[in-house]
Amino acid sequence: MPVLIVATGNPGKLKEMQAYLTGLNCELRLKPEDLDIEETGRTFAENACLKASQVAITLGEWAIADDSGLAVDALAGAPGIYSARYGTSDNARIQRLLQEMEGVTERQAKFICVVAIARPDGTIALQSEGICPGEILHSPRGAGGFGYDPLFYVPDQQMTFAEMPAEVKHNVSHRGRAFQQLERQLAQLFNH
Repeated sequence: MPVLIVATGNPGKLKEMQAYLTGLNCELRLKPEDLDIEETGRTFAENACLKASQVAITLGEWAIADDSGLAVDALAGAPGIYSARYGTSDNARIQRLLQEMEGVTERQAKFICVVAIARPDGTIALQSEGICPGEILHSPRGAGGFGYDPLFYVPDQQMTFAEMPAEVKHNVSHRGRAFQQLERQLAQLFNH
């Protein structure tokens, strides 16, 4: 069974990827803790490819990485690739976003996720992008999820990410959409 190294030290992300890749005939493993990849890309795609490629080259194994974040139209796409670094905690990031959105009536935003898979030599074999359009609320709603989930409202579902049952979020989220695109191609790579 082929091994696919997940370019993260976060066991939660490994678990999440396993849930998306249930039909895939390969074993997912976390990258070694001491292998740090600096995200120097200017886009989600550049960062996902960079992480997958560096982990693949370093370990000589297939690797998968994702990069994602929130892009708010009224803030010219911010926080974007800096979504995780927009504050020191989820609450701090939410408060900063609410502050920057004060008085703003146009509240369109989107979550973006890019997933990249690199061959053992570091070349990118597959890449996909998932986008979930939504709006930024004036105050948090819901107790689930993490990050900006309580502020991110999806009109089609009439719920924030934080209010959605896991299986609904799994299907409509940016990450879910990126993995849905990838699934068929991945099956051809690993299940032949």
